[in-house]
Amino acid sequence: MSAADLLNNGPKVIGVGLKGFVDDLTAQAVQATAVDWRPPASKDMNVLASCDALSWGSLAAMVDKANLQAIEKMHTANPVLVDVRLAGEVIEGLGEHKLLHAGPPVQWQQMCGPMQGAICGAIVLEGWAKDLLAAEKMAAAGKIDFEPNHHHNAVGPMTGITTRSMPLMVVENTTFGNKSYCAINEGLGKVMRFGGNDESVLDRLRWLETTLGPLLADTLLACDGVGLKNIIARGLSMGDEMHQRNVACTSLILRELAPTMARVTEPDTACEVLEFIAGNDQFFLNIAMAMGKAIMDPVKGIGGSSIVTAMSRNGTDFGIRVSGCGDEWFTAPVEMPRGLYFPGFTEKDANPDMGDSTIVETIGLGGFAMAASPAVAGFVGAGGAADAVTYTNQMAEITHSRNPEWTIPALDFAGVPSGIDIRKVVSSGITPTINTGIAHRQPGIGQVGAGVVNAPLACFEKACVALSERLTSL
Repeated sequence: MSAADLLNNGPKVIGVGLKGFVDDLTAQAVQATAVDWRPPASKDMNVLASCDALSWGSLAAMVDKANLQAIEKMHTANPVLVDVRLAGEVIEGLGEHKLLHAGPPVQWQQMCGPMQGAICGAIVLEGWAKDLLAAEKMAAAGKIDFEPNHHHNAVGPMTGITTRSMPLMVVENTTFGNKSYCAINEGLGKVMRFGGNDESVLDRLRWLETTLGPLLADTLLACDGVGLKNIIARGLSMGDEMHQRNVACTSLILRELAPTMARVTEPDTACEVLEFIAGNDQFFLNIAMAMGKAIMDPVKGIGGSSIVTAMSRNGTDFGIRVSGCGDEWFTAPVEMPRGLYFPGFTEKDANPDMGDSTIVETIGLGGFAMAASPAVAGFVGAGGAADAVTYTNQMAEITHSRNPEWTIPALDFAGVPSGIDIRKVVSSGITPTINTGIAHRQPGIGQVGAGVVNAPLACFEKACVALSERLTSL
């Protein structure tokens, strides 16, 4: 462009990574184009080379094709709540002295306080030890076999403890025929999922085993299961994001179950169970978790796919699984949540983040659907309604597409961000935002707050390198 052209016609501007600068020029009638660019988050040349190869290089076409298959499996899934069964009946090998936990693999010596406390309570619950002290000695001596829930088609909130006598909700993905499992939500207050282990906690778990579980199983059998996709869609329109806020979906599932439940048992028992569910706003969370697991398990093992199939944490490590890498875990130290604390507690009391509940973010709910639930954004210290929209839009930058069946009114009915792509996480430096509860770092105390936490970038960097190496070796 000559000086005369510049004076007569004005400049033509390309703004690289500075959208605000381009907006100012556009407002002054200057022709300007914004290029969405930012410096790479990673400084590791091996990570950057792997990400480039997967995103724009020789491997990109293979990854893109595989990701289309992954997203199709996610969106065509049909999760149905079909049954409640004891864990020992549906999880192969879950017998004497074997216990499942949340997150990637971890052993007793590396476990956080609330997970150790929950394990001791579970050992007493199963009758493997007479009291908590004996249970602790038993676990420390290596007499308990620990494995992740995710290794057995299961998930569990917070500590995620699963033993043979615990009733599990069964969700079947009828499109692909796979089933997933999650414990029944214990309610609020002192509970095992937050490290509680006293007699009141164990009594409630016994009641779930002997009363609520069998009745819920009979109810689901009589009504031939409950489809979950439509409940999620309605819940999003009613203010739920399905991780911190489940008020609407708990009400909707109660509406589905109540008439049949009243017919299949005596009035007093039906009343007791219905009152428990109605008084527990988080009852639906565990159903959503089993649903998320049922949706994502068929996505595993698609050669070349960079879609995350699981995110989970155990209070020590954060781990992800990626479709193209099968069952392999990529881990990094878990981060501390940021949020609001109950009266009398501060961040000094908090335990690092834990739980399998991040499976709901993997399917586009929780922190990814914050715009549907601005009340949650305020509650967890993430801001107000505008901030909630920002969180969801930011998550759209690291996902493959949007789910056309699960839409958010506040975003003009755009779908929730769907399919976390490790390439986009690494290239942008934007890591998944997760809504979460906060447990006390000491065993036996329970929940002390709620907040948000981010997945560590290192997990995604490791996964990018591993996927690139797998595909290069083909």
